[in-house]
Order: sequence, then C-alpha cells, then structure tokens
Amino acid sequence: MTFHPSALESIPEHEAINLVSDKMMVLNKQTRFSFWECSHLDCIAYPGSKRAMFCRAIQRPLWALIFIIGILTVAWQCFLYLFPYNVELVNFPSERSSSFSDWSTYGVIPIPCHSHNDYWRHVPLRSALRAGCISVEVDVWPWGNEILVGHSPSTVLRGTLQSLYLDPLLKMLDTHNEPPSHNWPKVMSQEMVGLFSNDPKQSLTLLVDCKTEGDRTWPLLVEQLNPFREKGYLTHFNGSDVVYGPITVVVSGDAPLHLLLENTTYRDVFYDAPLDNLTFPAEITADDNKSMDSTYNPSNSYYASADFRTAIGSLSLSRLSDVQLAILRSQVRAAHKLGLKVRYWGTPTWPVGLRNYVWHVLVHEGVDVINTDDLRGATRQDWKPHHRWQWWV
Repeated sequence: MTFHPSALESIPEHEAINLVSDKMMVLNKQTRFSFWECSHLDCIAYPGSKRAMFCRAIQRPLWALIFIIGILTVAWQCFLYLFPYNVELVNFPSERSSSFSDWSTYGVIPIPCHSHNDYWRHVPLRSALRAGCISVEVDVWPWGNEILVGHSPSTVLRGTLQSLYLDPLLKMLDTHNEPPSHNWPKVMSQEMVGLFSNDPKQSLTLLVDCKTEGDRTWPLLVEQLNPFREKGYLTHFNGSDVVYGPITVVVSGDAPLHLLLENTTYRDVFYDAPLDNLTFPAEITADDNKSMDSTYNPSNSYYASADFRTAIGSLSLSRLSDVQLAILRSQVRAAHKLGLKVRYWGTPTWPVGLRNYVWHVLVHEGVDVINTDDLRGATRQDWKPHHRWQWWV
C-alpha cells in the first residue's frame, strides 16, 4: 500500500501519529533486513517509482557480481594451496628491448632450486629455466645407442636425453656465446656465458640419474657430451683444479663411480655423493686441501645428497626436533668441509605451509639447492638465509 504525506490532513491527529509510527517501523525493518533493496527512504516508500526501479536494476546485479567474484577468488586460492603442481609458471613478454632479449631466460632471476623429475613437466627443461632453477634432474635408461628418459621402463618418453636436454642446451649456449659479428677480433674473444641473462656466470647442473645398468649408460653419456666438451661448456677437473663452465654434469643412482675415477687428470662428469654416509678426516677445515684425500671430494663429486625422510626422519608436530636439527647441521657441515653442495630429496610436499617451513629451514642451515616439484611455489619464496627464520627452529 502506497503512503503519501497529504493523506495525514484528512484524519485525526492521534491516528496520524499512529500511522506515521507504524510506517516508520515498517521502513526501519525494510532498511535493516533487506540486503537486496535500496536503502534510500524514497525508494522504500515508493517502490514503484522510477528511482526505486533503477536502484533495483543496478544494485542487485552489482551485489551478485561481487559475490560471484568473491567465491571464485576463494576457490582459486584453495586450488593453488591444495594443488600447486597443476599450475605452471606464466611469463609475460617484456616490451623493453635489451641486448639479452633473444635469450629464452631473459628477465629470469636464478634461484637455488632443483627441478625434480624435470621430464614430467609440460615443457621439460624450459619450464625449469623459466622458473630460474639452477639444477634439473632427469632419469635415464640405456637402450641400444640411445639414452631414454623416464621414471621407469613403462613410462619412458618419446624423446631421449639428447633430444630433450642436450640438443636444446647446446643450441642455447651457442646462441648466447655467438660473437657480436664475424669481424670480431680473436684477441677480444668473449668470456664464456651460461644460460641466465641476469647471471651469465651461473652454471646449470644437469643431474643424470642412472636408473639401471650404469656401466652401459656411462660411455653413451660421455660420447653425447662431446660437443659441450669441445666448446668448453662443461665444468671440469683439469688434474689440479675445478674449472667451472656453463653446464655441470652430475651422475647419480646406478652411476659407475669406478669408471668416473679411472681418469685422474681430467673429469667433466661428477658424482652425487651419499650425504648421510660421508667420511673425512676430523682435522679437515673448510679451506683445507686435505679434503681431496677423502673418497668424495671436488675432483670427483659435486653434490652430496640424501633422502630427507631417511637421513633426518619424519616430522612430528610439523617441525624439526632439536635432534633432527643437529643431524641436519652435522651433515651440511660435513659436506661443506669436503667442498660439496648439499641436496635433500623426499622433503615434505604437502601441506604447503609445512613444505615452505622445511624449505626455509634448509636454506637457513646452508643447504645449497632445494628439491622441488612445484616450480610456481619455488618462485614465490625468498631464498636468502634471513635471520628472521631462526625462530622457526
């Protein structure tokens, strides 16, 4: 029923007061409880007016849109939290030209992450490089004269180590190290650069995990590395020192250590030493050359790795205990005294909060690369060993 103020003139005063009071109560109730209605008094008093109809036409869709956007935002954040591996890193092209614009890693900042089982990614190798990972892992199987890639014989990919990794790496390095012009003087030869434009001296570690028959895989790998070797792209041991190059090749799994150690004057493939089984003389210091007397040293090994659950143990109360932290520190200290870089695999992956906590503790304690399946999550971390993380341990 429509109410108009002129109607009050034809009724007694006490009835007019009651009528106005009742009408105000109705208006208060409508204003308080009507979420979709306009709060203007005129729109409430005259719901059939043009203004009221206009407000309803605008306000209801607006609130509905805000509600839908809110639901979608919450759903997307829940998806990222629960299933981070299903979202690949997206790089947007930069409009600013640069001398490094033709690099596939232009604008990428290298981070100490290790792309675990990299061949499972939508774009093997390149996804890890675009995320800034300085280490990638590939499982291999010998097959005739080729080295196949896959976690098991039943899941090998169509590509090979050559086609999926070695050929793309060689092409990128050739492009990055191409002289500015054909007339470039030989005396002004360029210094060797790697894969990352933001840090051209950063070496990429290619961890080759030999799943079986390491003795058969070894000669195939050594032969396929010849183009890198001839162009000086490989980190190598020259008989006295380790000379770092754009690519550092490390073998793991069933890799034949005895074949790697045969050549005592030159090596460009290094071993992944067992982190939880290192032995070294107690008197060795970080800068002591006696570390070369150990079975695993920089002349033959690059990484020292271990399964986190085996070496450290499972986490109770979602944190590292004092005993576990002491074990972690002793293993990191032992590897660093020998000149090796530390890596743990099998770290917690879910829930994300626990995963990030373990990552940050490892970085704070000096672990050199973080094993990860979630490239997107890795790029969101601050990998500097800040002291503010100490309260977590």
